[in-house]
Amino acid sequence: MFLNFIPVFDKDIFDDDVVEKMKLYLVNQNQEAYTFNYQLFFSGESNFHLKNSIEPLSEFYLHDVLFENLNDNPKFSFEFSLQKADKKKAPYFEVSLRLKAKQLFKKIEELKLKNEPSFAYELFINYPGREEPEHVDLAKLGPAGYKIYDAKHIRQNLPPARDVVDLHIEKIIKDYKSLSNYEMLQLQLKEFEHYFELAVAHRLPTLTVIHGVGEGVLKNEIHNILKTKPEVASYSDGYHPLYGNGATVIHFKES
Repeated sequence: MFLNFIPVFDKDIFDDDVVEKMKLYLVNQNQEAYTFNYQLFFSGESNFHLKNSIEPLSEFYLHDVLFENLNDNPKFSFEFSLQKADKKKAPYFEVSLRLKAKQLFKKIEELKLKNEPSFAYELFINYPGREEPEHVDLAKLGPAGYKIYDAKHIRQNLPPARDVVDLHIEKIIKDYKSLSNYEMLQLQLKEFEHYFELAVAHRLPTLTVIHGVGEGVLKNEIHNILKTKPEVASYSDGYHPLYGNGATVIHFKES
């Protein structure tokens, strides 16, 4: 799988060729079809978001990017999953590409010298297999100084769970005004994962996550995570009598 860049040239006032924009294509050279979730970040903030699928041995046009914007520390982020599920393969696979302006200028100069139409960066060759859980020899942990709890009493040694979690950034950290949108989002997602795992460990029937309305970035990220969680029976983000349209209610499978 490759991310292909096609520069579109224009003339400046001196009649010299200059790059006006880049056309971005996803190129699948494998025999598998994938679904993908793509985001472009500039200086840590999301600028473009697209969900779609790509067939085997095909190309998919993503979008155009103004060349001048590629000075802003672009990060091209992808989450891939197999269109046809395979128990032997990973449920999803994340890969990202960060480019510096100097790298792009160098690539374009090479294109001009070689008279080639595009350049590409490799995202992955083979879709990864499913990782097997690591088995730990508990008999060796006690003598090494680790505390071992009886599984029957494990919940007694866990922090308390919450059935309602408010992810508004001011509820998580006091000094948040100096943070970028990307940094705040990462803190909110970390908080969500923490209380999700506690809810599962304590076998709560439901977990209500208050994410607010806004532009829907946090809600979409949470929903993408929930799709990968085997413990989730269902979730909904319809109107809530207490939280309006700014919350998602998660229902867990019975264990």
